[in-house]
Amino acid sequence: MAQEWQDRWQQGRIGFHRETIHPALPHYWSGLERGVGTRVLVPLCGKSHDMRWLAKQGHRVLGVEFVETAIEQFVAEGEGEVTHDTQHPFTITRQGDVELWCGDFFHFPLDHADAFGAFYDRAALIALSEPARQRYAFHLAQLLPPGVPGLLVSLTRAPGDEGGPPYTVTAEEVRELFAANFEVRHLVDAPRDADSGFQESVWQLTRRGPRGH
Repeated sequence: MAQEWQDRWQQGRIGFHRETIHPALPHYWSGLERGVGTRVLVPLCGKSHDMRWLAKQGHRVLGVEFVETAIEQFVAEGEGEVTHDTQHPFTITRQGDVELWCGDFFHFPLDHADAFGAFYDRAALIALSEPARQRYAFHLAQLLPPGVPGLLVSLTRAPGDEGGPPYTVTAEEVRELFAANFEVRHLVDAPRDADSGFQESVWQLTRRGPRGH
């Protein structure tokens, strides 16, 4: 799977990349009530323009992406000084209020968990096969303190279409994956796209505290 994503970026086969801000952000982000300076985690971020939108809201954005090409393209398309750092096994690229960690999300250090005040997942969960989705939901929970909210975008493909990525993740699976560690609130189902057959759903997840409170 990792090699497939590397190949897609090298060959420019990135139809999953949006050239515009995801409509869920201006509609639903303010409902999370996150203040200026909040550090926002964006797993499997690619070169998403959504990160720049979040930064413009006054947030400090930390994206995690294992394809170096995606990070290189993100900063090349942006403005401002670029700096580099390392925290083994990650390399870190910064531009403005966006910080990009290149490496395996599942190895992102837990000692950074207290730093995050929100998260945003438009294309991480749906990029993963079913076994990896279970691991992802657990690792995401480990990285977020109690009370931290975020937006999640899931997707279902057209009936009979079993392809992927992006993979179908049903509403039932979202609840099964996250209900143990998050309050799960379904916000909206977008209309099914006539060309791709994809239908997106938007969720608000809030990290539960001890004993599910």
